[in-house]
Amino acid sequence: MILPAVRDFKDIEKLSQSTYKQCVILDTHIGHLGNILGMLKDKEVFIHLDLIKGLSGEEAAVEYIVQKYKPYGIISTKTKIIKKARQLGVKTIIRVFIIDSSALKRSIAIIDQCDADYVEVLPGIASKVIQEVRQKTGKPIIAGGLIDQEEEVKQALADGAFAVTTSRRELWQKFESKN
Repeated sequence: MILPAVRDFKDIEKLSQSTYKQCVILDTHIGHLGNILGMLKDKEVFIHLDLIKGLSGEEAAVEYIVQKYKPYGIISTKTKIIKKARQLGVKTIIRVFIIDSSALKRSIAIIDQCDADYVEVLPGIASKVIQEVRQKTGKPIIAGGLIDQEEEVKQALADGAFAVTTSRRELWQKFESKN
């Protein structure tokens, strides 16, 4: 399954016309969020809170977003943001960057501590890490980062990823009928 990650209005427009049911909003300004969500009103939208310009990384930002926009879910690298989003009843994705064995160990502890619904492992092309994080946490894994080829999507899914986030529209189109 592909989980489209959108950064600009062209991609949002294309996604709004697609059959995808879920997506991720990256890199936008808080002032544009209402319009974006309006365009994607029939989608289950995850908002990557860390990448919304004009918001702080505080728990009050989660409360504001959830109360005002009612997203399907929140993505963050911050444990306190994930915990608050879970308290508010939305789905959560903790995003972890695993670049070495120390980061892997820290990430496992963070995942256990915040109890997110899903874990996004970056880079998503790290098949060994996908398998290990899934095995040690029991959480569904979303592979993200550096995935821009069809074979990389297939490999991440074969390695046990539940879904793959990608901002490459060509891959959304290629995998759309498989969702």
